[in-house]
Amino acid sequence: MTSSPHVLIIVQNLPVPLDRRVWLECRALTAAGYEVSVICPKGPGDPAYQLLDGVHLYKYAPPPQAEGALGYAWEFLYCWVHTALLSVKVRARRRFDVMQACNPPDTYWALALLWRLGGVKFVFDHHDLNPEVFLSRFGEPKGPAGKLQYRILKWLERRTFRTAHRVTSTNTSYQKIAWTRGSVPPEHTTVVRSGPDTTVMRPVEGVDELRRGGKHLVAYLGIMGPQDGVDGVLEVARRVVFDRGRTDVRFALLGFGDCLEDLKKQATAWGLDPYVEFTGRVGPEQITRYLSTSSAGLGPDPLSPLNDVSTMNKTMEYMAYALPVVSYRLTETVVSAGDCAVYVEPGDVEAFTTSLLDLLDDAERRARLGFEGRRRCEAELDWRPQAENYVAVFDGLTGFVSRGPFPDGRPELTAGTDQWGNKMIDVSDDAVLRAFAVTRTGE
Repeated sequence: MTSSPHVLIIVQNLPVPLDRRVWLECRALTAAGYEVSVICPKGPGDPAYQLLDGVHLYKYAPPPQAEGALGYAWEFLYCWVHTALLSVKVRARRRFDVMQACNPPDTYWALALLWRLGGVKFVFDHHDLNPEVFLSRFGEPKGPAGKLQYRILKWLERRTFRTAHRVTSTNTSYQKIAWTRGSVPPEHTTVVRSGPDTTVMRPVEGVDELRRGGKHLVAYLGIMGPQDGVDGVLEVARRVVFDRGRTDVRFALLGFGDCLEDLKKQATAWGLDPYVEFTGRVGPEQITRYLSTSSAGLGPDPLSPLNDVSTMNKTMEYMAYALPVVSYRLTETVVSAGDCAVYVEPGDVEAFTTSLLDLLDDAERRARLGFEGRRRCEAELDWRPQAENYVAVFDGLTGFVSRGPFPDGRPELTAGTDQWGNKMIDVSDDAVLRAFAVTRTGE
């Protein structure tokens, strides 16, 4: 193929570019010479159509919050129909050669089957294990209704795997599931980790006001759902402040989700409002400032069939900002962080609290873990090699000889200011980076 191929990417659970992985994928494809369109739900204030950085964004109004099995079924149907209609609109503008669907949910294989009749190839970008999500939320099903729901989820997953021409997996645990549960030939699977682009995700001088009068700021970044363990962060905060008397520590919880309002109420009930801040939905600038100011990042995800084999993006994002990590010991979390994190046995909240305070009080350890975490991100977890693997999947499917996702090479990472005017840390200088990992300033 000599002309520029057109890729349609479908996302249901987050708007784009808020979905960081999908936006990185879009940028990688456009940089390599592909045309990219995206169908996703609207975020607050989003237009129905937007051309952003060369990516065509088609958006529909999200459905009301789902409750119960019937509610989730309605949500899937609503989103599927809107996505199908918008795919026709995309096709009217220009024929697309490849359709990529990102789960959850595992329902867009049926739309892919329809477009395959016109020669469109299907790529499944495997973000979540929906059967494991069910088990993590509700446990092993015992009644007929629960067993039926679980069987339907596994059937939808199998259909998605079997419809796909190629599968991209976020880690090797997911890749093995594609091989075993999905019967996908190994040569049709590619691991594309959701690593941070360390040329963009760089620490800046900390913002003292974000500490709200405390000596240390501790951050949680991510979705706040039932399976994410954010209630455990509040339990740690309660023990830090009231049981240990550490009123010099503040907590910033960045993100949103089904549990956000309940978490706010719990924080108020426990008297934590002076010590815990809920930011709600955050963008790149807020993430940069909070993670550059914090002394530690938290991974409170409890052990579950889903969490144990899932890559936690927040862990790698903490590390990109030279932020030491305290996390429960989960299989894929250890794969991501290696020796650059403090691990606690799952469920031991008291040990988590002690480990966090020990880290906050040990400046030398924070310097080492922060420095080594940033270097690990650059050397092993960075998005750039992942982007090359990702684009290669589309090159192989379309026969297009692309120019690659980074035709201009890697930029210098010296000091300067970012697009929001924050003073960036010279991460190319080991001494400067080590010093920053402790002080969270540019000095």
